[in-house]
Amino acid sequence: MISCPRVTIAALLTCLALNSPAFATEPKPDFAIKTKVVDATVFLDARIKADPALAANCLAEGKKWAEKGRAEATQERKDSPEMFRDGGWSYERKYATRSVVANRYVSIVRDDYTNTGGAHPNLDVDTILWDNVAAKRISIRPFFIETADGGPTLQAVLKDIVISLKAEKKARDIELPPDADGNFNLEPKLLKIGAVTLAPSTEASKSSGLTFHYPPYAVGAFVEGGYVAFVPWQTLKPYLTPEGAAIFAGSRPKGDDEEPQ
Repeated sequence: MISCPRVTIAALLTCLALNSPAFATEPKPDFAIKTKVVDATVFLDARIKADPALAANCLAEGKKWAEKGRAEATQERKDSPEMFRDGGWSYERKYATRSVVANRYVSIVRDDYTNTGGAHPNLDVDTILWDNVAAKRISIRPFFIETADGGPTLQAVLKDIVISLKAEKKARDIELPPDADGNFNLEPKLLKIGAVTLAPSTEASKSSGLTFHYPPYAVGAFVEGGYVAFVPWQTLKPYLTPEGAAIFAGSRPKGDDEEPQ
């Protein structure tokens, strides 16, 4: 906090202005590319940056994504310079910690924003599950006895996802069209069911279940925004391995469902 000298009114007003939100320090990107055709940035949150192996992994991926955006924008400007009359393309990627379970499993939500001059920016979301012990990305497979496409585990998970999505749409006063796909075009397959994280829990170091993250367009119209579906650990219990059973307990914290994660 900047201390205010007791002098003139002008000095006081200046001090108040310096302490206003407009003067708040904007976070600096952990990687950035700025040229005439592209402005690309990558951000890691503090928890990720505190883990050198995790930070290096995310940053390497983010840099590759930003460089790809620069290459595409550079080529497009050569082919269609008129598309850049209003400026270059924008790319922003943010890595944010969702939960840390058993002091080992770190769930990360990766949000992408791209503006290439279309009718509206494109928004995307994906997730990462990081194993601190193995120092690598993993899937949720080790937590379950089986995760076969169309198998009992993913059938049960998809059923709860659909229930959760329908409840959220109702809460937003969004009516499903009569011809809507009952499963929102999701499939009981790990690669088709949605980007998953371990949900936080009211019990320390545990997870209350799984959350599935969907960007705009994935399970509804763009104007609806993104969705997060929650599957409580009680649904998962019959399908868990001992490793999985050890990390789930408690309830979803109050407020965790107030906005898309």
